[in-house]
Amino acid sequence: MTNQDRENFRDSIGTITEDGNRNVIYPKKPKGVFYKYRTLVSWLLLVVLVSAPFVKINGNQFLLFNVLKGKYNIFGQPFWPQDFYLLVISMLIGIVFIILFTVIFGRIFCGWMCPQTIFMEMIFRKIEYLIEGDRSKQIKLDKQAWNREKIVKKSVKWFIFYILSFGIANVFFAYIIGSDELLKYVFEGPQNHIETLVKLGVFSLVFFFVFAWFREQVCIIACPYGRLQGVLLDNNSVVVAYDYKRGEGTNGRSKLRKGEDRADKGYGDCISCMQCVHVCPTGIDIRNGTQLECINCTACIDACDEIMDRVNFDKGLIRYASENDILKGEKFKFNTRIKSYIVVLTLMVVALVTLLFMRSDVEATILRIPGQMYSITEKTVTNVYTITLVNKTVINFEDLKVKLMSHKGIVKVIGGKIDLKGNKLKEGTIFIIIAKKNLTSSKVKLKIGIYQDNKLIETTTTNFPSPLRLN
Repeated sequence: MTNQDRENFRDSIGTITEDGNRNVIYPKKPKGVFYKYRTLVSWLLLVVLVSAPFVKINGNQFLLFNVLKGKYNIFGQPFWPQDFYLLVISMLIGIVFIILFTVIFGRIFCGWMCPQTIFMEMIFRKIEYLIEGDRSKQIKLDKQAWNREKIVKKSVKWFIFYILSFGIANVFFAYIIGSDELLKYVFEGPQNHIETLVKLGVFSLVFFFVFAWFREQVCIIACPYGRLQGVLLDNNSVVVAYDYKRGEGTNGRSKLRKGEDRADKGYGDCISCMQCVHVCPTGIDIRNGTQLECINCTACIDACDEIMDRVNFDKGLIRYASENDILKGEKFKFNTRIKSYIVVLTLMVVALVTLLFMRSDVEATILRIPGQMYSITEKTVTNVYTITLVNKTVINFEDLKVKLMSHKGIVKVIGGKIDLKGNKLKEGTIFIIIAKKNLTSSKVKLKIGIYQDNKLIETTTTNFPSPLRLN
């Protein structure tokens, strides 16, 4: 077999046939040590995923991504449009972390932590096994005519799938509009929120389409993360790998025959049972090497270890290993590339934590009203401003005072006083009046303080223009 022949599998993906049609994947029901660990991790993450929008810290939703209102909560910390730079830093930290994680462990995130995989493999796939049976029964059911058995099983499965999809859509909405808003819609009744109900129905259909039909295509076609492996992985990365040196021997792999001396014939430990292929949720053959379709779910490791046990061979023919480990026996080591990512990630985390601690509970912005000229009297100059206050806490602030800190002068608030409710934004108008004798130039920078019960809670600056000649 030529090298070109060995690489032919890279010319197409396992979910597409040679004539371009969909190759439906029927993965065998997985079992084994790694699958037990994956199940525990998945259920833990499912609890976190479903409960996160309903958990509150200091009155703030644990996770909220309200794009429409520009409000975000990450781990209970609120982010407003004024905190966009913090949100960007947080997202960059997440990206660098995923890159670092991928460089070290490959696409393990996809197989163990990705919500798509967790929902698909740990909920929808298990329901499918329960209703339609394992791999061979599913293939048989899909090939048979639409008789009573097939109609009943498919109908029950799809009905349950849609109910689950509707539930997922509600959780998704809780992340977007907020859990309080969602619960209000529920208790007030769908008839009072038809528009929201329609949106929920659309999202439910999208999730149903993904989990009932599109499935692994999300990981292979839609998700760009798999394609990043080509530039992120190196020979030191630990991935789910087939030990081709042990599996192939000198004469390749061969089915196991009773009483044969495989070492004498030059055969490797791989007995071509195909269990690693049958159990794969993306339909690849891990023996072909690292592929973009592989999500590192470890199902092939469990399947291979079970067969190795049966034939009294050592486990680990498929295992977590790097190319250097298989080829040279070199264990994982922190190279310069990994150390560089760690340094960058550490610096970004330190910067984010520092900025979070420096961030005030109330943010104030004071800007002159565009096109509005200053007003002059015999002794004073007056400018009019808009003031915007953002309360980043759940605490209500009453009767806030706005005072000049850098110059002597008077601040008049239109309306008399400023009350600021928790997690709210308030805009108002203020006049700043300063005596001419206290002005040193035609444009001075003012430092202004926001006070609550004579306690300074925020400072901001603004420009104060005045005539070139004051006298």
